Amino acid sequence: MTDIVPVRRALLSVSDKTGLIDLAKNLASRGIELLSTGGSAKAIRDAGLEVRDVADVTGFPEMMDGRVKTLHPMVHGGLLALRDNADHQKAMQDHGINAIDLLVVNLYPFEETVAKGADYETCVENIDIGGPAMIRAAAKNHGFVNVVVDVQDYDALIAEMDANDGGTSMAFRQNLAQVAYARTGAYDAAVSTWMADALGNATPRRRVVAGTLSQTLRYGENPHQDAAFYLDGSVREGVATAKQHQGKELSYNNINDTDAAFELVAEFDPADGPAVAIIKHANPCGVARGATLAEAYSRAFDCDRTSAFGGIIALNQPLDGATAREIVNIFTEVVIAPGADDEAREIFAAKKNLRLLTTGGLPDVRTSAMTMRQVSGGFLAQNKDNGFITRDDLKVVTKIQPTDAQIDDMLFAWKTAKHVKSNAIVYVKDGATVGVGAGQMSRVDSTRIAARKAQDMAEAMGQSESPTIGSVVASDAFFPFADGLLTAAEAGARAIIQPGGSMRDDEVIKAADEAGLAMVYTGMRHFRH
Repeated sequence: MTDIVPVRRALLSVSDKTGLIDLAKNLASRGIELLSTGGSAKAIRDAGLEVRDVADVTGFPEMMDGRVKTLHPMVHGGLLALRDNADHQKAMQDHGINAIDLLVVNLYPFEETVAKGADYETCVENIDIGGPAMIRAAAKNHGFVNVVVDVQDYDALIAEMDANDGGTSMAFRQNLAQVAYARTGAYDAAVSTWMADALGNATPRRRVVAGTLSQTLRYGENPHQDAAFYLDGSVREGVATAKQHQGKELSYNNINDTDAAFELVAEFDPADGPAVAIIKHANPCGVARGATLAEAYSRAFDCDRTSAFGGIIALNQPLDGATAREIVNIFTEVVIAPGADDEAREIFAAKKNLRLLTTGGLPDVRTSAMTMRQVSGGFLAQNKDNGFITRDDLKVVTKIQPTDAQIDDMLFAWKTAKHVKSNAIVYVKDGATVGVGAGQMSRVDSTRIAARKAQDMAEAMGQSESPTIGSVVASDAFFPFADGLLTAAEAGARAIIQPGGSMRDDEVIKAADEAGLAMVYTGMRHFRH
């Protein structure tokens, strides 16, 4: 098998015609024969270039609304024939099959059709059949055939041919083949995932995951780990679709933490007022509402000023100048918001290492998107935790009824606890977190840690008493014993929101009554591991 293979004949059949004419002109200028189909052939011909219709090669017209046009031995023989195999060469001669050295194909826009919310029949009609078949054939025969499936590879193809007197190297063709198989694999994954969803099959026998490289990262969680960021093709607002206005490239940990922050702040509807979340190592260290974004940020910052240093800040409304001036007073890694005004961007411009991301909107916290986690030998898949609780869902289980203000704070605490690593305990007072306990093996320890951090913060700010006094507490899962609840009561909490469901619920309720606490059950758990 020779290394450099000349390109003499090319088949171009593309749905996305970006760059098609420039490529066709370059190929034609090299004396390469052009074959094409349908709209691609028309576009090339309209540009004044000579092109031969595939229908003329196969002897069959395009039929069945274009479903059948390239599925023919005259095409696939030209792609699959081994140029150094005598039997293959004889078959080509006997049947008048000419070799195809270059295939340029991009597929029907199935993913885009699904994203637009098209009906079932329309989605089915946008499943490409001939394209993937040709791509796989050409990729298999990469010893002799070039296959280009991405517009972004047109320039690389031209540069490769310039460097090799109109030919391409084996290494180049191998790389193209790998990209081609990844594309058809991702395409089939999109089709099978869509069909499973359309059929209401939450656990299909086979599930395929695909992604497109967004950026190669400097390293992963630690410097000795390689990492990259891939996009799944969805159009949800978030870190994957955000515009970065300034600052150095995002790291693996930046992306992970920024996503956690933005998903949390999206729990708070902008129509109900400004909200700010500050995240450190994927856990909230401060969440608050305020009359303004600046006030919300200040209140979130006051929950844990120490942890907020070097954190990620997410806002549920566009960043303004007043809030930006407050943020730049300490070192912050990333700020993400639906937008940012000119004054805010000007203020941030003086902080070259501060990354500013804008998204144009908030993530949909009610989506049922799939989340996945790899384990040895496989992966776990589940729907995103989109559980949502309203006042009407709460069940008061104590003798003391919570006040309206306490219910507001309990719902705030509940939304926040959903985004804290288990075991999660969140103290809230007047629409702001005042203590967060995360990731402990014991719920009592989380309760104590959150109360202790609140006390430490109060002392650092010169306050006479802990902000947990008069607060409410959210627990992401039930209290298995009364000790965690009593620890919260000792810290000054006056109301509790928790799922309920423990074998010792009666014991816990009795303890709450004796401590003079109001307690409500949600009937829903929010573990986050």
